Amino acid sequence: MLVAETYLGHGEDADLAARLADADPVRVVLSDTERQRSRVRTESTEGEDVGIVVARDLADGDVLETDDGTLLVVELAAIEALVLSFADGDVSPTAALELGHALGNRHWDLAMRDGEALFPVPDTRERMLAAVGDDLPEGVETRFESVPPTTFDDADPDHSHGSDGHSHSHGDDSHSHDEGAHSHTHDHGVRTIDGADR
Repeated sequence: MLVAETYLGHGEDADLAARLADADPVRVVLSDTERQRSRVRTESTEGEDVGIVVARDLADGDVLETDDGTLLVVELAAIEALVLSFADGDVSPTAALELGHALGNRHWDLAMRDGEALFPVPDTRERMLAAVGDDLPEGVETRFESVPPTTFDDADPDHSHGSDGHSHSHGDDSHSHDEGAHSHTHDHGVRTIDGADR
């Protein structure tokens, strides 16, 4: 089994990019949970047993070195997100705040991107839509996207990486809902895709 214990940096770093070009690196695909663990046992994309022992969150494109000098490249499995789009609707500030309070009370991770709110889907699309349906103001459209798990990294300094802003659209499950009112008071952080925290 290969054991990777040395973090070298990101594959786009000039020195590492040159090393990778001259090497035959091992590649692993990690889930969001696995990338945050200090110890992971997994398989490479070629089926070889790999152990990862690093005390940091890993990002897509990170490069590690194994005990025998082999380079290991980390890829992250995408996760599904519910996207609420405010771009085409005329949502009042009051309705937006009521929605924010209602969804914030659920303690879901949240990322903001150009007039859109993104939430990771913990269960099924149907349950996620049912959970938000009564609170969506008129004109807010919903759809689902596959996004990097780093999209939802928070501002905690223990997190090594922010979002890379890369996403893929899957499906056109767009629709809108009637306005609903639901108000609670909680303090929740918001992660913006461009890396600014509010």
